[in-house]
Amino acid sequence: MSTPVHADGKNRCAWPGIDPLYVAYHDEEWGVPEYDDRALYEKLMLDGFQAGLSWITILRKRDNFRKAFLGFEPEKIARFSDKKIEALMQDAGIVRNRAKIEGAVKSARVYLDIMENGPGFAQLLWGYVDGTPKVNRFRSKGQVPAETPLSQKVSKDLASRGFKFVGPTIVYAFMQAVGMVNDHMVTCHRHEACEKIGIKAARAFKRP
Repeated sequence: MSTPVHADGKNRCAWPGIDPLYVAYHDEEWGVPEYDDRALYEKLMLDGFQAGLSWITILRKRDNFRKAFLGFEPEKIARFSDKKIEALMQDAGIVRNRAKIEGAVKSARVYLDIMENGPGFAQLLWGYVDGTPKVNRFRSKGQVPAETPLSQKVSKDLASRGFKFVGPTIVYAFMQAVGMVNDHMVTCHRHEACEKIGIKAARAFKRP
């Protein structure tokens, strides 16, 4: 994949191409450290729905997903009835996959247990990297792994707790998206920006 030339002259990773929605996601969200518990749940669920599809497909449906899943509030999703699940299966605005929909409901219940009886979702996830983003310095797409020993470890832990659609490849994509790892190319204008954001965010997160 060749790196496209952008009208603003900024160097970017190649994967968003020139699609305005994708470029905005790349510039504003991808790789920015996320420490909010609920936002992390939403992103993990959306990455689960992405399985077998492209992320741009999910991104274009994200507003529909948020509406259908009541703002991705785990407390509400955990109470979804069979009737609600059937209604979601008729919603053309989302990915109508029963296993993934039911998986989001089951994962919401696990999330609530972690929030009530465990360390908290953000603490659990960021604990794997000591609260600080891992900064990679890749120069080509071919250097970026699909999964890593760490994503395998996180995947195994999440699955053992009862989360669904959390294979190591999905988990690594999630880690990239929420800034647990900085996988912007070093030539991308967001690499340094996300690195600086990560330093400040990690300090705030770890502050007692």
